[in-house]
Amino acid sequence: MALSSEKLRELTLRGGSSLVIVAGTLSSLYVGGMVWTFFASAVALISLAEFYGMLSRKFKVSKGIGFLTSGLIIFSVSEGIHPVSLVLTLSVSAFVVLFVEIIRRQLRGESFAIWNMGGTISGIVYITIPWTFMILLRRLPGGGLLLLAMFIATWSCDVAAYLIGSRWGRTLLCVNVSPNKTWEGFFGGFSAALLASVLLAFILEIPPIPFVYVGIICGFAGQLGDLAESVIKRESWVKDSGTLIPGHGGVLDRFDSTLINGLLVYVLFGVILR
Repeated sequence: MALSSEKLRELTLRGGSSLVIVAGTLSSLYVGGMVWTFFASAVALISLAEFYGMLSRKFKVSKGIGFLTSGLIIFSVSEGIHPVSLVLTLSVSAFVVLFVEIIRRQLRGESFAIWNMGGTISGIVYITIPWTFMILLRRLPGGGLLLLAMFIATWSCDVAAYLIGSRWGRTLLCVNVSPNKTWEGFFGGFSAALLASVLLAFILEIPPIPFVYVGIICGFAGQLGDLAESVIKRESWVKDSGTLIPGHGGVLDRFDSTLINGLLVYVLFGVILR
């Protein structure tokens, strides 16, 4: 009985936190403009802080350089400055990290150049750039609807994978990365993402094909994105990326699938099919 009460409390806590996250995300997405830019930037930088926090358990990370570079990338790309600035900013920041390690080794006799440069830059590539492209996606014709479909499909996938995996999951999916995930949950999540996308198109009375593409991306790639963060947490020996969201852990834990989903949706509709 005590176990059931504890489980109910956990579900209630997760549900309440999820409602706040959903409300904040969708309201910011609806308003768009600077509100969406601010929301996406805040989520990106908080997630980046959690990422660097996990990496800092094993080696030095130049967090200040990572935050400064992320801010410059978000500002330059969202303000319409030539996209080459993104590549230049990344390259310059890599050398700045190396210069920091030169100084460290000269003064202390030790350095972490490979790990620091890799950790600092990987956080920007893994977190900041996908959110930057989600800012740009909102500005494309129909981009708001695509992002809406992406979030709905992502959340539907997460919920269905969790519920179906908990109830009927028997065949382990990736036991050395995430021991609770199952193939039954994976296919349940994929189906839910696709169904949610189609239903949203039906409700909005718009052609369903673009949303079908979004559902496929979120149902497949999104779950791989969740596993990707699990690998990082395994190597960092942490259960959650942070403690900011009750019942969920960190911000990165809640938006891990969104990173790859948002990036691929932009690639498809902002580059390939544009």
